[in-house]
Amino acid sequence: MIRIDAVWLAVEPIDMRAGADGLLARVVQVFGAAKSHHGYLFANARGTRIKLLVHDGFGVWCAARRLNQGRFIWPRQGAGSTAPATLTQQQFEALVLGLPWQRLEQMAVITHV
Repeated sequence: MIRIDAVWLAVEPIDMRAGADGLLARVVQVFGAAKSHHGYLFANARGTRIKLLVHDGFGVWCAARRLNQGRFIWPRQGAGSTAPATLTQQQFEALVLGLPWQRLEQMAVITHV
């Protein structure tokens, strides 16, 4: 339905009360502009909620997801750069399901029986 060519992961947590305009302002602050067909993922400090902002070329879409139990696996602040990172489509799909998206390559190979 919505084409997403690249997904960017914001490492710093954001206040989930922010709507599409607040998230868009953060994207412009960090990147200088929101590129069409790019998605920008944000999480709250506890890692229980995420929001995805997508610029489709005409406007912006904002989607939210909340976990009833557990947390999204998110890079910790201070554990490297605070700059946004890109995600592959597989990593994005794993992240929104709450799976260990950072270890997909390791999980694809069985080394012990």
